[in-house]
Amino acid sequence: MKRRHLLALLGSPALDSASWAQPAALDALKALERAARAEGRLHTVAMPDGWANWRATWADLKRLYGIAHSDEDMNSAEEIERMESEGRASRIDLGDIGFEYVALARGRGVVRPHKPALWEQIPAWARDEEGFWSLAYTGTMAFALNKRRFGAQGGPRSWQALFEGRHRVQIGAVGFSAQANAVVLAAAVALGGAENRLQPALAQFARLQQQGLLITENPTVARLERGDVDVVVLWDFNALAYRDKAHNGVDYEVLIPEDGSVSSGYAPIINRHAPHPHAAQLAREYIFSDAGQMNLARGYARPIRIDSLSLPESASRRLIPAEQYRKARAVQPMLWAWEARLLPRAWQSEVVRVRP
Repeated sequence: MKRRHLLALLGSPALDSASWAQPAALDALKALERAARAEGRLHTVAMPDGWANWRATWADLKRLYGIAHSDEDMNSAEEIERMESEGRASRIDLGDIGFEYVALARGRGVVRPHKPALWEQIPAWARDEEGFWSLAYTGTMAFALNKRRFGAQGGPRSWQALFEGRHRVQIGAVGFSAQANAVVLAAAVALGGAENRLQPALAQFARLQQQGLLITENPTVARLERGDVDVVVLWDFNALAYRDKAHNGVDYEVLIPEDGSVSSGYAPIINRHAPHPHAAQLAREYIFSDAGQMNLARGYARPIRIDSLSLPESASRRLIPAEQYRKARAVQPMLWAWEARLLPRAWQSEVVRVRP
């Protein structure tokens, strides 16, 4: 079957893959689409419109397949807990969890496997061999520098420079946010630590806390607009999105620290007891398709299949230049999953309780 005929038959660019030209695979895809259309609904958690441009994907699923979407806000740990506690009574179809939580989700038995058509284009480090999870996009810890507050001298371009100066630094709610936890890890890695050696970072954040320079509320567009912080540390895709949404976004420069950072990611997982399992599987197919990956790139996230995509200029210019990532390394998820559970207590005792 010629490719253009296949696409016409599917009626969507979402599942564009040569592998689907095989009759059995094509029949399976058509059956999945019919079942998903019959279900007609998809309820997600932690996949809001404004995060990584999920808005575009939900709009596409509605337009192409007639699938209505709703979402609830919660963090990765809460997603897994809800899926486990609700069991067969759950109303969750699909969730998006941080890399360090994928082993926990599988270990708790709350996810069902599904390998999207383009599975082989997902790097081996970013997927489960049996299809229980796979990262859809990555995030790397970045600085958003308030140029107005730094003036002509510029701002810190490394963790070392950040900690050597007297800068107001916002990092989010450590112990409650996967993003804020990763800030601590990124700083530790740059300072010679690791997932199980966070002390270099804790010591530096304690010093900021003692000086009254540490802000531990989660970053928002509104906070950037207030312009009262020197440096905000957050995922690159959030930093870029917040900057472009803020009315004073031109005041901010987004960069990856020169002396090191960490790259993690988020995995869309299908609830084992999803009330709309076919819609969830079709959504996952779409997320990993060229069209779905392009949606993520337009939301400033780095698609997991970026090496297999030809990003248009309009999408590629939204991303930080690739050369800035040379000192960033991938999180070790199994090790970090355990250490992240210990971090809240260490953060409270070694940082929060430090007084000016």
